[in-house]
Amino acid sequence: MRLSRRSRTAAPAVLEHTADEGAEVAPGDAVNGYQVLKTVEALPISTWRYLWEPDQVRHLGPMAQDWHDAFGFNPDDTTINLVDANGVALVCIQALSRRVDELTAEVERLRKLTERSQ
Repeated sequence: MRLSRRSRTAAPAVLEHTADEGAEVAPGDAVNGYQVLKTVEALPISTWRYLWEPDQVRHLGPMAQDWHDAFGFNPDDTTINLVDANGVALVCIQALSRRVDELTAEVERLRKLTERSQ
């Protein structure tokens, strides 16, 4: 299914992508989640609407050109591929989870150190 830029049709089905190792997918490289997180931190994100939408409608996200400048996943700088957006979100969640674990361990270490010194 392809929706045009001006399409106002709601997708009645679930949109999904195939990325399993047995499918026609070329293997890729490992990703540094912390680096991706830093890239997302610097990514301009704003609210916006398509010109044909009513004034009260707002979307939230980066402009496709900023996304392309940040990640360059494909040569098209006018769209954001949802497969890529999902991947970026997931790797950022993983990086944040690791960081929370690191900070939790550090707090626990400092708590024990403080208890011993009292």
